[in-house]
Amino acid sequence: MSKILMPKATAVWLIDNTALTFEQISRFCDLHLLEVKGIADGDVAAGIRGADPIANGQLVRAQIEKAEADENYDMIGEKFDSGPITTSGKKKRKAPRYTPLSRRQDRPDAIAWIVRNHPEVSDPQISKLIGTTKPTINAIRDRTHWKTSTITPTDPVSLGLCSQIELDDMVKVAAEKLAKKRAKEGIVDDEVTTDGLAPVQDAPAEPEAPKEHTLESLFKPSTQD
Repeated sequence: MSKILMPKATAVWLIDNTALTFEQISRFCDLHLLEVKGIADGDVAAGIRGADPIANGQLVRAQIEKAEADENYDMIGEKFDSGPITTSGKKKRKAPRYTPLSRRQDRPDAIAWIVRNHPEVSDPQISKLIGTTKPTINAIRDRTHWKTSTITPTDPVSLGLCSQIELDDMVKVAAEKLAKKRAKEGIVDDEVTTDGLAPVQDAPAEPEAPKEHTLESLFKPSTQD
């Protein structure tokens, strides 16, 4: 079972609102038995408001009733999804990447590097990778950004704005999308060799130079006579 949220506050609520034993509360909240007894005596967690584990989705009423009927029964908490859940049951959208204040001044350099070296990467991908906005990316593409004169394209990994794995994944996804788009449009890339260079084609044969005529050849008697 994964650890529950606010274990002490949950223990306060279970002590005040259920007939569970201290041992059961100790095991469920992952607290020491003496700590649970201290909470019951008011020596520990004084002033902490109880947190209802049923209301916050960590426990169901049936589990408590079953544990109250059998002191040897250990309650099993509800498992949470990998993402935060809203009241409507839908996962919240992932918040934009947070970039430390000391690193934000490096983002134009990173954007310029990506735009120059990986033009297949879309603006939303860049925005998600280094935590920037579409207007900023467009300004750097159009060279209208206020730092244009001082921007030095720099690998975002070396700037600490993302990891190498994140950058590689982004480039891979962008390349796959571009390949699918070209295949759908019937565009075939030029054939390249393993070293990335176009194969050398055979040069067309040069036409034979006309034979030079000398004075001797012009006045030589014909053999047909």
